[in-house]
Amino acid sequence: MITALYTGTFDPVHYGHLDLMTRGAGLFDKLIVAVYDHKIPTKSLLFSVDERVQMIEEALQANKPDSILVTSFSGLAVDFARKIGATVFVRGLRVFSDFEFEFRLALANKRLDPTIETISLITHEDHTFLSGTTVREIASLGGDVSSMVPPNVAEALYKKFNSKDAASFNRPVPLRD
Repeated sequence: MITALYTGTFDPVHYGHLDLMTRGAGLFDKLIVAVYDHKIPTKSLLFSVDERVQMIEEALQANKPDSILVTSFSGLAVDFARKIGATVFVRGLRVFSDFEFEFRLALANKRLDPTIETISLITHEDHTFLSGTTVREIASLGGDVSSMVPPNVAEALYKKFNSKDAASFNRPVPLRD
């Protein structure tokens, strides 16, 4: 039985992420979607780890393969992979600039644990422009993100940006997520 691990911040989860989840689930016996819990924040997050896990669960609810499990983790991904018995990391490539980041990440993970492989899936062309940063920025400016994220995520974004919490989200965001 092959268990794969798809890690990310998923802030917020979008259709590109969900596509990789369902495709990854079709390739392996079990796919663990692990939402990173930044114990020491290295980037600004809009949603808590619990909110992000819940949004993914709700987004997958209608078509969730039994082989997908959604959870959270902190620390090194290789340590979490060992803990759950995962032997493969699933990663996504949208545009050419993703390759360098993913290549370095795969090499670092291989150095930390040579027994864990990395499989990169090319995103569906409809999702190449999607990133959490793009979605957050459009939603924060009142734009329509309904074609980019599931309805539950769009609703959460609009609620967040129409609340007082949104005012605290004014720090720089990373270029890649």
